[in-house]
Amino acid sequence: MGTMTVEDIYKNRALFNSRVFEVASKDLYALGIHGYLKALGMAQTAQVKRDARIGEAEAKKDSEIQKSLAAETLLAAQYINKTLVAKAKRDFELQKAAYDQEVKSREAEANLAYELQSCKTKQKIQEEKMEIKIVEKKAKILVEQQEILRQEKHLDVTEKQPAEAAKYKLGFFAKADAEAAKMIFKAEAWKEFGDAAILSMYLNTLPKMLNGVSTSLSNTKSIKMVSSGDSPVGAQKLTQEVINITCCVPDMVKNMTGVDILKTLSVA
Repeated sequence: MGTMTVEDIYKNRALFNSRVFEVASKDLYALGIHGYLKALGMAQTAQVKRDARIGEAEAKKDSEIQKSLAAETLLAAQYINKTLVAKAKRDFELQKAAYDQEVKSREAEANLAYELQSCKTKQKIQEEKMEIKIVEKKAKILVEQQEILRQEKHLDVTEKQPAEAAKYKLGFFAKADAEAAKMIFKAEAWKEFGDAAILSMYLNTLPKMLNGVSTSLSNTKSIKMVSSGDSPVGAQKLTQEVINITCCVPDMVKNMTGVDILKTLSVA
């Protein structure tokens, strides 16, 4: 200790311990107790080693415990993590399935709507085509009808009208020839008849003529007659009118046949 200052002892404890051990070791060795010290040191060393092993074992045990706890914590964390991952995956799959179902449903609806619209469009096109065909058919029928009318008019102008004209002409001339022949026959008959025969025919026809005039007058609902001066009225007037009509017959016969009935009667 005399080799070191107080300041060195205070500041350098390791060196101080080493110097004390050197000095003490020499003295104890000189006194013969170095074996005791060695044994004492060995016992202390063994104790230290035992304590060290115990400490190491406890440290190892604690380490193993800590490792086990850490492993357990890790496993729990991994399990929880896997559980969360599985749950998240399940939720994702469910959401994805629902989304896919909705997408498929929307696609099906869109396809159905497209098919429906396509069918409607095709039906509309078919209806329009049918209408076009109907219009074309009507136009064709109208053209055919116009063609038939044109042909009928052409036929009427070229064949029917000339045929009708020829027919009418033949009928007219046939009727004219018949009337002419009839008139010739009547003329010949009148020539053959004598005045007595003509008078007889006139006298036989006169009652019929009077009857016809009186019948026409009898069918009349009302007759208004105007008279002036001393002229007759009423039934007398009506009778006079019938007689006047009858008196006109000879003149009519003369104008139509050239036979003077009054002259014939006066000669007879």
